[in-house]
Amino acid sequence: MTIGQKLDAFIEFFDSIPSVKIVIFTALITVVFSQVLLNPKHGYSQKNDKLSKGSKPKNNFLIFLDYVVAVGFPVSIFAFISNASEYLASTTSLLKFFAVWSMFLFYFSSCFFMSFLDTEDLKFLENLKKSRKIAPRAKTLNTPKERKSVHPPAKDIHPVCGVKGDSKPSQPVQLPDDIKSLSDEKVASLVVANKIKDHTLEKLFGPFRAVDIRRLAFESKLSTLGHSGALEELPSGPSLDYGRVFGANCEIVVGYVPLPVGVCGPITLNGESVYIPMATTEGCLVASTNRGCKAISAGSGATSVILRDGITRAPCLRMNSAKEAADLKLWCEEPENFMVLKEAFESTTSFGKLLSAEPTVSGKNVYLRLRCFSGDAMGMNMISKGSLAVVQVLRDLFPTLTLVALSGNMCTDKKAAATNWIEGRGKSVVIEATIPKDVVKKILKTDVKTIVSTNLQKNLIGSAMAGALGGFNAHAANNVTAIFLATGQDPAQNVESSNCITLLEETDEGDLWICCTMPSIEVGTVGGGTGLPAQSACLKMIGCKGGGETPGANAKQLAHVVAAGTMAGELSLLAALASNTLVSAHMQHNRKPAQKK
Repeated sequence: MTIGQKLDAFIEFFDSIPSVKIVIFTALITVVFSQVLLNPKHGYSQKNDKLSKGSKPKNNFLIFLDYVVAVGFPVSIFAFISNASEYLASTTSLLKFFAVWSMFLFYFSSCFFMSFLDTEDLKFLENLKKSRKIAPRAKTLNTPKERKSVHPPAKDIHPVCGVKGDSKPSQPVQLPDDIKSLSDEKVASLVVANKIKDHTLEKLFGPFRAVDIRRLAFESKLSTLGHSGALEELPSGPSLDYGRVFGANCEIVVGYVPLPVGVCGPITLNGESVYIPMATTEGCLVASTNRGCKAISAGSGATSVILRDGITRAPCLRMNSAKEAADLKLWCEEPENFMVLKEAFESTTSFGKLLSAEPTVSGKNVYLRLRCFSGDAMGMNMISKGSLAVVQVLRDLFPTLTLVALSGNMCTDKKAAATNWIEGRGKSVVIEATIPKDVVKKILKTDVKTIVSTNLQKNLIGSAMAGALGGFNAHAANNVTAIFLATGQDPAQNVESSNCITLLEETDEGDLWICCTMPSIEVGTVGGGTGLPAQSACLKMIGCKGGGETPGANAKQLAHVVAAGTMAGELSLLAALASNTLVSAHMQHNRKPAQKK
């Protein structure tokens, strides 16, 4: 039989089937098809459940229309079947039914193609809809203190220190033609509303006016965290109160060196939004750290814990013989004798508490490492004064004892030392965060496996091969020093405060886990450089100026912030190294043409 004969036989068979049966069969197939499309376990509904937990269509009319179509179509089919012979005999009735069914089928087809729509497009449309509802801030920008809210990370911040073209804004914003004629307050409100990017201010208004506008914008942001007025004492022009310097910070003063201060954040730290001030002359450092803050806040946020808190001083005591040195060591290790030393120490201070006294013998020498809680002060003056009182008690008990040096270098202050790495000094902090893999790709421009491998080969194996001591990190000293300079800390203590080991792992879900362990962050919020106006303003920006309601609370918060800034900087630099964009970023954003004479 030829193909033509087979086709003729099929047509004859099809013609022999009653029309009612064909309609019933078609209706059943269509009903099943419509149920598959409109079932919430399939297609469009299931795919968009991935957008976010509890994410559901917000258009009530479309939801109602779904139910109308799902019910109306089967009803129309059964209505036709119930009186098919009459409707088949009437051309007008058939046209009406076909018109209604065509609309139903068009709706089903629309739902079907919606199921192929990329969820990222849907998320983009939803975010775009929300962004159009943001209203400019009030002209005064002095928002009253309300509550400590967690700022969400900006959705479309352009990473200043990224490769050119690596970030595409969701939609270009049309700036007013008379933008330069607007007041600083009005422009600042546009920055707060994310209608003008803060990194474009210099290009739009010049470097001097840009600083004034940015200060107004950050004042508005900080006021929502209860830090209103934080920038009032942070100078933006050439000024320094030398009366505050004399007798406290510097001698033989001839001037001062201005350092630019940038602000990173907000970063979500222990459930609260925090801005991080950084004083530096290294281009790209603040921008890179800001990118790390954005990635961390887009994930779990940072969780930081103080493991140990105590500043140390280790006087070098010399005896007449090794046996006498051993006797002194054994005496100090008796619990009841420690209480004698503790009483002498604490008689010299209101806040200081002696926590331990650990003697180490080397021949005739005894190095007595004293550790004390120093409240919100960094504590070197406090513990030095208390150590002298301890030495005097020991002299009375051991007449042959000689004080060689109040600091015997087992403290250890401002030097790389294994004792700080192992035993800790100041605040010992561990901080962690988890960054979703899509955030790693979108913001950090790399993937989880590559950045984890980069950290292993560089920070762990590379540092081990170099014989590093506490240097198992990418550039912790960069962020520690910048925050120290901004907040009035002793910059020389960056040596031990930058002790850090950075660990990265891929989670079971394929996300990125990062952790920094920093055993010796030495910070305070009272005393030293923290009393100078600019440095005090930066502490106020963080929310830890001066002494806390609970002794030591503000100093601990500053240690948390130092660790958070360090982790953000580690994350961003490792990403740049993993994607091989470090050099190109610095060449693009950290080089200016030579000025013509």
